[in-house]
Amino acid sequence: MSDESNGSGFAWFLAGLGIGALVGVLYAPKAGRETREDLANSAREGTEYLRNRTREAAEQVSTLVDKGKEQVSNIVDKSKEQVGQYVDRGREVVDRGRAQWEEFVERGKSVVNDQASRVGSAVDAGRQAYMSTTAKAATATEPADY
Repeated sequence: MSDESNGSGFAWFLAGLGIGALVGVLYAPKAGRETREDLANSAREGTEYLRNRTREAAEQVSTLVDKGKEQVSNIVDKSKEQVGQYVDRGREVVDRGRAQWEEFVERGKSVVNDQASRVGSAVDAGRQAYMSTTAKAATATEPADY
């Protein structure tokens, strides 16, 4: 709100300044030609002043835009770098997880193979025990020849 008040106040100041200058020039004790030359010179000086101020403002805006672009570029570069770091960390975690998973699978295979070997040995031992028991039973039940 104060910006609007300052802007319109400044515009009124300039308008008053221009009117005051015009009234002062009209009532000045100079000849018409001198007065017109003074008015033309003042108009040229005002035009030149406005051109200079416009050029300076354009240079300042250009500088600010360049700084803004540079800052945005820096932020984008840092963001890309951070994203790259996060991707690398993610890959490391996945690789570690994969290595652990492979280790667990190998352990599981080893346990299964060990248990399969034990079960196979137990089955073979049971088969041999059954055969020896049935062989003894068969020889015990045969009649003896006298």
